[in-house]
Amino acid sequence: MERPAILLIDVQNDFVTGPMKVERAAAIIPMLQRLLTTARLNKMPVVYCVDSHYPQDAEVTMKWGKHAIKGTVGAQIIPELKPDETKDYVVEKRTYSGFFETGLDPLLRSFYKGEGARTVVLGGLHTQLCIRHTAADAFFRGYRVVVAKDGVEAFTKEEQEQALKYLEYVYGARVLNVDEVIWELVR
Repeated sequence: MERPAILLIDVQNDFVTGPMKVERAAAIIPMLQRLLTTARLNKMPVVYCVDSHYPQDAEVTMKWGKHAIKGTVGAQIIPELKPDETKDYVVEKRTYSGFFETGLDPLLRSFYKGEGARTVVLGGLHTQLCIRHTAADAFFRGYRVVVAKDGVEAFTKEEQEQALKYLEYVYGARVLNVDEVIWELVR
């Protein structure tokens, strides 16, 4: 995997235990912990792309209800996946994509002594929404996209399966289990 960066999307309280809860989210947490440990031990960049809404963000909150409101407990990253403040990065987003009107792209391009990340490995929530839109924007910017199959989840099993197929078919994403991702990261 050429110059990877790990992107963890919406691993926040409101998505794991709050109003945007995914029932199967607990199952991906240990997988993402393993991915984080590997990335940090191998000095690979880790970026958290997190919802950070204002109460008046109507285009998102009217559709999904109030969630991940900036400064609330619900907007905080879950303790099990807490960022390492000395190594990791947090990019706040107000829409589905981690790229849309954020500083994610210039940040990724600054990694690896200015050569930039070449591959993004996506994990987190929701596969059919924020993972999908972040993958699209990564693809449009020329990044190779890898999705950690057992490190992402959607509201339903059907949405999960459809989203993974879509990511693979439309964006050429490599959909791999976390063990496969880790093996490729360290080989």
